Amino acid sequence: MSELNQAEDIRQLTEKVREQNYFFTLLKQEINKAIIGQEYMVDRLLIGLLGNGHVLLEGVPGLAKTLAIKTLADAVHGAFSRIQFTPDLLPADVVGTMIYSIKDNDFSIKKGPIFANFVLADEINRAPSKVQSALLEAMQEKQVTIGDETMSLPKPFLVLATQNPIDQEGTYLLPEAQSDRFMLKCVITYPDFEDERKIMNMVASGHSPEISPVITLDNVTEAKKLINQIYLDEKIEKYILDMVFATRFPEKYGLSDLKNYISFGASPRASINLSIAARAMAFLKNRAFVIPEDVKEIAKDVLRHRIGLSFEAEAEEITADQIVDKIVAKIQAP
Repeated sequence: MSELNQAEDIRQLTEKVREQNYFFTLLKQEINKAIIGQEYMVDRLLIGLLGNGHVLLEGVPGLAKTLAIKTLADAVHGAFSRIQFTPDLLPADVVGTMIYSIKDNDFSIKKGPIFANFVLADEINRAPSKVQSALLEAMQEKQVTIGDETMSLPKPFLVLATQNPIDQEGTYLLPEAQSDRFMLKCVITYPDFEDERKIMNMVASGHSPEISPVITLDNVTEAKKLINQIYLDEKIEKYILDMVFATRFPEKYGLSDLKNYISFGASPRASINLSIAARAMAFLKNRAFVIPEDVKEIAKDVLRHRIGLSFEAEAEEITADQIVDKIVAKIQAP
């Protein structure tokens, strides 16, 4: 393909991106009626929606994590369900079960709350391993097996989960295999002074904004098709792969000091999700091509939960975020 043809293709694609981006601008405006500040969190939820990837939000209570997810579901014309994860939760409470009907003298399937477009898994780290295992199939295969019947989940299907990092009583660490299924893990921080003033005044006034569906699932599907077409240069591909490989073989990238802190590096899902998330980031910024800044901006959210920390890292209080920061600073951007 000549450079002239490529430039023309990108120009045409840019026009399509601007058309589709309009709907997501409306969506963001609708979400911001209820969510003040927290632009980082809202953008990551939209990237998860565009990339068809599950999102894990971690933060202390009261940061509007649950409200943001509920508001997103209300603003998109799709089915929503909420599951409050507790230590006594059973797999059947999530996926459903077989029920015997005396009238029909037969078993029938009662579907669980997992059968929705948007599933809010609240405090996901409170559920035991049996429930996490049931959720794994749904998250990866987009299907559920009840008895001897396997059923597909609705499209799109997103698990939007929250977890509390400070209260460790009655919680279970998410298995590495499950953490890896989340496209993004976002660490939510406190709102700034002026945003918190607005939140305080909104609650004190008793004003509860009404959220209306502003886009349809068809709009989401069309945007997803466009995401796959957004141009990713070979140099950007190499940049993404270098970043992921540096978590596995840091010594090959001049980062020998990190080797003792990493017990295992990011999986191939990191490369896949980093490229999809970078494309979604470009889309939200009205671009039809990915630039290195898109990759840098989303790298921490894609990598932080995919890096295994060694005992030495924990002893020296080295975090996955610090490791990602060093990798991003070291890897030369194209």
